[in-house]
Amino acid sequence: MNRAISPAASRFALRVPSLETTAAWLLAIIWIFPLLYAIWAAFHPPAYMVRFDLFAPITLDNFANAWAQAPFARYYLNTFLLVTGVVLAQFVVCTLAAFAFARFPIPGRDVLFMLVLIQLFVFPEVLIVENYRIASGLGLVDTITGIGLPYVASAFGIFLLRQTFKTIPRELEEAARVEGCGWMAILLKVYVPLAKPTYLAYGLVSISHHWNNFLWPLVVTNSVESRPLTVGLGIFSAPETGVNWATVSAATLLSIAPLLVAFLLFQRQFVQSFLRAGIR
Repeated sequence: MNRAISPAASRFALRVPSLETTAAWLLAIIWIFPLLYAIWAAFHPPAYMVRFDLFAPITLDNFANAWAQAPFARYYLNTFLLVTGVVLAQFVVCTLAAFAFARFPIPGRDVLFMLVLIQLFVFPEVLIVENYRIASGLGLVDTITGIGLPYVASAFGIFLLRQTFKTIPRELEEAARVEGCGWMAILLKVYVPLAKPTYLAYGLVSISHHWNNFLWPLVVTNSVESRPLTVGLGIFSAPETGVNWATVSAATLLSIAPLLVAFLLFQRQFVQSFLRAGIR
């Protein structure tokens, strides 16, 4: 026999946080603690790195020292060129491939698409040796092009755009064909504009990934002229350099500041884009 829940019990249940909410807050605190410590260490003298004092003096000397001790301006330029080039190339390649998989009646299309998706199950670290061999053969070692070339074709981007293109009504495509549009015009005037939320969502994920990518750029770069921020920061914070951790924390904030600012500015658009571009 079911018993009715009293209003007092209902109010008490609403006040008690659920297990999922408690776990989410706990994970959020664990995730943000290193960032808070980095901010504290970066804006205070080295003497206060492990000593929390509300009245500790605030200084920007750590940022000035970090900027003077490493060519961060060059690292920023290299990273900007790398991320911009990779994302633009991915948009072109993934758009064409996704459109072909979504609309062209290619024999064995599903089998080919499954072969593309296999890339999602291959760890990038497995391909480092082969990628380096190819980059060396093409003369692209220690170049920004050599860093970005292995990431031009993204299985995730093709999959995401294909799913979005398949949800676009065929009637719009047929109407464009009646107006005299060819396949490329249909793609650019019908499919691409309607997939803008997907492009925004994928672009944000791709920018974040390639901004933070470390292992492959470390392997393929040897000089400041092609070294991105992540590798430059890794070399800057190496123990043999003798740099104090307050300066390293300042350098870390310099490296992640663009991503933090972008996330704070576009977090609502980021979430909404993924909701609109949900896989159906």
